Amino acid sequence: FGIQVADGLTSVDARILPAPMLKYHKSGREASVNPDFGQWNMINKKMFNGGRVEVWTCMNFSTCLNQDVIGFCQRLVDMCNRKGMVFNRRPVIPISSYNPYQIEKALVDVHNKTTQPGKQLQLLIIILPDVRGSYGRIKRVCETELGIVSQCCQPKHASSRNMQYFENVALKINVKVGGRNTVLDDAVQKRIPLVTDRPTIIFGADVTHPQPGEDSSPSIVAVVASMDWPEVTKYRGLVSAQAHNEEIIQDLYKSIQDPQRGLVHGGMIRELLIAFKISTNRKPESIIFY
Repeated sequence: FGIQVADGLTSVDARILPAPMLKYHKSGREASVNPDFGQWNMINKKMFNGGRVEVWTCMNFSTCLNQDVIGFCQRLVDMCNRKGMVFNRRPVIPISSYNPYQIEKALVDVHNKTTQPGKQLQLLIIILPDVRGSYGRIKRVCETELGIVSQCCQPKHASSRNMQYFENVALKINVKVGGRNTVLDDAVQKRIPLVTDRPTIIFGADVTHPQPGEDSSPSIVAVVASMDWPEVTKYRGLVSAQAHNEEIIQDLYKSIQDPQRGLVHGGMIRELLIAFKISTNRKPESIIFY
């Protein structure tokens, strides 16, 4: 086509932004860290805010032996406690194996056994089936139908003694149960312009569309918002389905006419703003929306 392409890439002026100082709990040997080359770990550190898990159990859908899964859970619980969480060592239901071909039924059965006051599951650890393809189904049932916080693990890790792996899973669990692993030191010291100088809520929103050919599937909306200030580290998320390939988020704001109360305002933004007020005991004076 007569196009000529140069051999070398174009040079442009650039700069490397300094890494932010991260703050951890003061009871650890390292209460703060300056990431090096974008990397850091939890050695000698403890979570800034450790979450609490009193009611939990584990379901094994793999061919791993039950004794291996029990040992796996004990090592994971020990790691969570060492890193700053308060994690009950005893599961509310004995750890057992379940049929990987009846996943939905097994999840519902376990949920039904933990509906009594004081026994409601705060966390469900799941050893995935040996055959891939069940993760999405498990997450859909747990998160959207049963309202269970879940942590899925690959069966190859059931006999693992790799402490780095258990640290990584512990960090995921802590966030899921309401804890905070680390915060920005600049945020704690209120040194982030436009964010820490007055109560600020940060939103993030996106729409995911179905693959070409799936004409009947809805588009999925996800909206998250910060629930703490000035740290802006803890986020709450909402998910909604809307018309196929619709890019404009329909449920951000909506109003309905109620016969008794008149015009009632609602929507995802309102719900998250109210949650921010409850969490921080402040109304946001500034909104940043991504």
